[in-house]
Amino acid sequence: MGVLRQWASSRALKDSIYGMILLEAFFIVLSPHIAMVCMGIAGVLFLLRWWKDPDFRLNGTPYNWAIGIFMVCGAASILVSPDKMYSLSIWYVMVLIYFITYVLVSQNIYTHSQIRGMAYALGAAAFIVIAYGFFQFVVGIDTSEMKWVDGEAFPELRKRVFSTLENPNILAAYLDIVACMLLGLFAKLQGRKTKILLALGIIAAIACLAMTYARGACFTIALIMAGYGLFKDRRVLLAVVAVAAGVLILNPVLLERLTNISLAGDTSTEMRIAMWESTVQMIMDHPVLGIGGGAYSLVYPIYDTYIVDGSVTLVHAHNVYLNYLAEVGIMGGMGFIIFLFGSIGTAFFSKKELNDDFSQGIRLGLGMALLSVALNGLTDDVLYNLPSSMLMWMLCAMVVVLEENISGISDS
Repeated sequence: MGVLRQWASSRALKDSIYGMILLEAFFIVLSPHIAMVCMGIAGVLFLLRWWKDPDFRLNGTPYNWAIGIFMVCGAASILVSPDKMYSLSIWYVMVLIYFITYVLVSQNIYTHSQIRGMAYALGAAAFIVIAYGFFQFVVGIDTSEMKWVDGEAFPELRKRVFSTLENPNILAAYLDIVACMLLGLFAKLQGRKTKILLALGIIAAIACLAMTYARGACFTIALIMAGYGLFKDRRVLLAVVAVAAGVLILNPVLLERLTNISLAGDTSTEMRIAMWESTVQMIMDHPVLGIGGGAYSLVYPIYDTYIVDGSVTLVHAHNVYLNYLAEVGIMGGMGFIIFLFGSIGTAFFSKKELNDDFSQGIRLGLGMALLSVALNGLTDDVLYNLPSSMLMWMLCAMVVVLEENISGISDS
């Protein structure tokens, strides 16, 4: 037992946990299964450290209470679910994967160099995702038989890239995150070569985003970058206008989709509005415990007034907030909303001084990235996807690390 206790407090164990966290960060969007294996190994090692290291103390995080409400309400919603075993499995996933990811990062990352390492791991994965997206676009993917496109409204649209993720909308929301993180670093880091590389990364992410033809994500990144340019750096605003104009000139089909977003002939828009109306009714009918975690697809047919086709399965409300409010009740949904927007506020309005430029850039990038998740969540449930949710919880944990764990003095 003495040897076990000694190893639990050793540098080797801490480095092993950190290494597994880096691997999880790298594989989240490339191979979620490998990411979960890395998370599991890190979790076991972390439990050993917690159990046997006499010097280890848990770090307090500002929104533990909101997370707790979300988790407890998610568990309670199982009681009213039409498929209790399925809702139990959904809740189990939330606890085992999302929450553990949050705990691992928030309790084991302490230094600027560790944050830098996580940024590099996430950046390396982003490079692969974007490169594969370009490859798909060049080679060509016929989406005419897929459910991502309204073929009648947009007959010219025949390929939408999705890279390593499940569909173009999920990839688009991820690319918004990547572009925001790069913009944060661009704003804070010095050096002409560094800024050129970051600018090229932002352009590549936006170009790949255009290949997804995801309208909500395109409007989101344009809004965030234009807002940053308007309030912080007018040069960024001019660059956004120039890049957007170039993309739309080279991609007229994207321009058509963006300008047709509110037309009645666009069944994608019509369907979302109908789903939101039905989901609001769900919330009104089940305000306390909700309909059951993950049970949207099981309950929606009762409220369906648009599709009215039992062979069509809709698994979420195409709105993060309505989806959580419906599935885990108003209190549980508000717990999640407070957690997400609290993390955004912490990143943007922190009074803690960070003398490390890289960490400052990461904090700004995290704020914009999480804001992009919040805005994309208005028109799509981007968190229904496992990698997207894992990444969001990891980014929120990084905000906590920069606010609570790291001293203002650079360790580089």
